[in-house]
Amino acid sequence: MERGLCKGLLAGALMSAVGLMGQSASAASEPVGKVLSEKAGILYPAVIAHRGASYDAPESTAPAYLLARDLGADYLELDLQRTRDGVLIALHDDNLKRTTNVAQRFPDRADQPVSSFTWEELKSLDAGTWFNTAHPERARPSFAGQKILTLDEVIDIAEGGQNKPGLYIETKQPKLFPGIEKDLKEKLRARGWLGEPAAKTNDSQHVHVASMPGRVVLQTFEKSSMELLQQEMPQVPKVLLLWLGNGSIEPKSTVPFAESGEKDKAAYYAKQEIKSKAEYESWLDWAKAHGALGVGPSSALTHGGDQSYADLVKPWMNQMAHEKGLIVHPYTVDEAVDFKKISDAGVDGFFTNRTAELLKFYDRPAKDSIDAILKRHGY
Repeated sequence: MERGLCKGLLAGALMSAVGLMGQSASAASEPVGKVLSEKAGILYPAVIAHRGASYDAPESTAPAYLLARDLGADYLELDLQRTRDGVLIALHDDNLKRTTNVAQRFPDRADQPVSSFTWEELKSLDAGTWFNTAHPERARPSFAGQKILTLDEVIDIAEGGQNKPGLYIETKQPKLFPGIEKDLKEKLRARGWLGEPAAKTNDSQHVHVASMPGRVVLQTFEKSSMELLQQEMPQVPKVLLLWLGNGSIEPKSTVPFAESGEKDKAAYYAKQEIKSKAEYESWLDWAKAHGALGVGPSSALTHGGDQSYADLVKPWMNQMAHEKGLIVHPYTVDEAVDFKKISDAGVDGFFTNRTAELLKFYDRPAKDSIDAILKRHGY
């Protein structure tokens, strides 16, 4: 009896060991970024709609965010600023000249920062016609007259469809908006985005990132803002955005673009290199020590363009980030050739203006066409 029991215990122990080895082998075979993302409750690989589906509709406006949501983006990304009277809005530039008719509406104030305008004044601006002028091949008459959105309005869009994306929020020029980190916390809390997420359904046909622990991700280039975000919302995932140059990661060369002899900035950035691996590592260490669970590095794009910057997604860089427990979400990538090249280097998702193209790359094609979705919403 005792010998039989010993044999049984030995056999059970062996089977348990084999099972554990199998689990370890399975875990080891998964990409490190996937393991880190899942631990943080962040979808892997992540489709982050940069200012909405901003290739196909005016950035940071309702059609861009509605399109991104209905295509199936995991996150709606926005740049957070604040009006003179305290309203949180979604807008990238720190002035209004590029994406609104401020020069016609307020000609004597066209160069003033966003923070000098009240919400009523901003609501009077046309934030869509510029897109039709800049991109006639993608223009729609209904884009004319689109409005700047409040954070509340972006949240309404995130909550308003069958797909339930998360929010990926950047504090933009936060030193211009003292206390904006606390304001953001209060708004997210009031809207129910900081407590326990709603129970996830079994519906596999739609996006349910809003039911995941990482349903809000906070991002910033500014170390001081990262510290304040961590102070205000320690449990919310945070990403330190990375840039090569003044005030950020120190480059090997300090020759400015104007003196470089390069024809365009993409060519200039493509030749920029970090000062040393130790310099890069010091930024990762700082991010990790101050509450970040990821980094958002710039990318050099195959065909250049005004979103092609220094290459901060080299394989060794991504590996170093992963070894330190940091996920990697690079910006801003729109073409299949770059999706593949940069994915092969080991990243965990992308910021993209072209939600539909990235979903296609990840074998998650949208159920409806861009045209059908825009028409459904009256555009």
